[in-house]
Amino acid sequence: MIDIDITKKIHGSDGNMCLKVDISIQKNEFLAISGKSGSGKTTLLRILAGLEEADGKIVVDGKIWLDNSYSLAIQKRELGFVFQDYALFPNMNVEENLLFVKKDKTLVKELLEITELSPLAKRYPQTLSGGQKQRVSLCRAMMNRPKLLLLDEPLSALDPKMRLKLQNEILTLHKKFDTTTIMISHDPSEIYKLSSRTIILDDATIVNDGLAQDILFKKNSSENFLFEAKILNIQKKDIIYLVTISFNKELLELMVTAKEIEKFQIGDIVNINSKIFSLTIDKK
Repeated sequence: MIDIDITKKIHGSDGNMCLKVDISIQKNEFLAISGKSGSGKTTLLRILAGLEEADGKIVVDGKIWLDNSYSLAIQKRELGFVFQDYALFPNMNVEENLLFVKKDKTLVKELLEITELSPLAKRYPQTLSGGQKQRVSLCRAMMNRPKLLLLDEPLSALDPKMRLKLQNEILTLHKKFDTTTIMISHDPSEIYKLSSRTIILDDATIVNDGLAQDILFKKNSSENFLFEAKILNIQKKDIIYLVTISFNKELLELMVTAKEIEKFQIGDIVNINSKIFSLTIDKK
């Protein structure tokens, strides 16, 4: 259990604000944080990591990490932090970057196998692609088997195919290492796929807190349109099927008959056509 009750004056997108966060996070929960730029998302992660000061209290599994004037040392917080810029040591190869955190070659081997990086163990960061660097960064964050994993938009600079691959690897590591994960993301499909809970920050205050599907499925439109989309989920409901699709960083649920669903599967790219209040979905 993580109990957070903090305040901090910050300079956000709309000028000076006071970040106020009062939440409890269950063990092994996957929490996604979203909201407009400058609303305090990264600041919250940095406070949790001990990289920034704040007023208030943070308690993790009964251990005080922050209590106003007292702040537990960063190296004692049992957490992993994955930044957007990888932050790898350029003079160390992949294996050495991981061993720098902890001298555990068995764990290094396991993490490199999970992320399919084993063939690159002796390569240096400057010879790796962005996706490969981010996977190394993720492995390094897991080397101490952290109680808390913090992800600050780790996939924002990657192409869609690599994002999907790393989403799967993040979820695998989250479950395998029995960790609690907090991730900042602006991608609805990513939030829908990974999180068990989502909060929205606006003007440094939590304005929404709940299941991803309850928060994300709020925008409706009766305008005519034609667009490509990706199928994220297919769920049977009585005699019909609910198809969850992602398009242009938005989510939508469609009802499809048993006959229509036969030609679709999760991961398909489809064409969506709206005419007044009727939607049709066709295999691309």
